[in-house]
Amino acid sequence: QVQLVESGGESVQAGGSLRLSCVASGSTSDNYCVAWFRQAPGKQREAVAGINRSGRTRYADSVQGRFTISQVNAKNTLYLQMNSLKPEDTAMYYCAAAYRCPDLLASGSYNYWGQGTQVTVSS
Repeated sequence: QVQLVESGGESVQAGGSLRLSCVASGSTSDNYCVAWFRQAPGKQREAVAGINRSGRTRYADSVQGRFTISQVNAKNTLYLQMNSLKPEDTAMYYCAAAYRCPDLLASGSYNYWGQGTQVTVSS
């Protein structure tokens, strides 16, 4: 079992920046991969960015160049640096983890999910 706790979400103005954090505990391992997903009201959950233990990353087209995913393995902590935020980035952001991720951006790859942290971007 892996437990995930997100933090860092808040309300910001368009053009602003936020950094989300996700701390993992429990049966973490050297082989797991982690990702950020988001879900806006009335919309389906969508992938934002994923990273595996060796540092390979993937981003959704909508955030490429604005968001950066990173991790500090020694701290079991995942980050999402979000710059140039837009109102359409408003959503609940979730951290997810899995022991194997053939597709870093596929929600079906992930077994463990956090409770989410709310990001609201106003125009």
